[in-house]
Amino acid sequence: MDRTDYTSRAPAAALAAGTKAPDFALNTTPDQAVSVSDFSGRPVVLVFYPADWSPVCGDQLALYNELLPEFHRFNAALMGISVDGVWCHLAYARDRKLKFPLLADFEPKGSVAREYGVYRHREGVTERALFVIDSGGTIRWSYVSPIGVNPGADGILQALEALPAKEKAACPDKHPQPG
Repeated sequence: MDRTDYTSRAPAAALAAGTKAPDFALNTTPDQAVSVSDFSGRPVVLVFYPADWSPVCGDQLALYNELLPEFHRFNAALMGISVDGVWCHLAYARDRKLKFPLLADFEPKGSVAREYGVYRHREGVTERALFVIDSGGTIRWSYVSPIGVNPGADGILQALEALPAKEKAACPDKHPQPG
């Protein structure tokens, strides 16, 4: 399926393991952007989710917030991505006391989600999708959950565990998480 066919009702397939992760820069605040390449040399977990303030998303992101010490044990950076704007993300993160960045794939709407093959064109939101990217920028695991189902963290933790030991080695955090 052509990823540029934005009129299709079915989403394009999510990028698979072994694919080089597309780099991007998305805002976390009106004047600060974050990219995958900012975390070069360490694993990255990308969490695409449909929208702030929705019940399933709230449960999912709260779970990942609680499990941050586990992700950090693998030296992994965690980032949430949706099509909501930065002001919505800031209010949501503050209200939910999230300690990881939420990135606004706002304008052009869903452009990063499209690159990763997880934009829902019909609804104008992202799929509920997870990606584990290794320290060299290659996707090592991806999963698209049914939109109404919290995928939990088992798959993420298993993918991080499967990374070579040198990628999981603790190192000084050059990019502290917000909060």
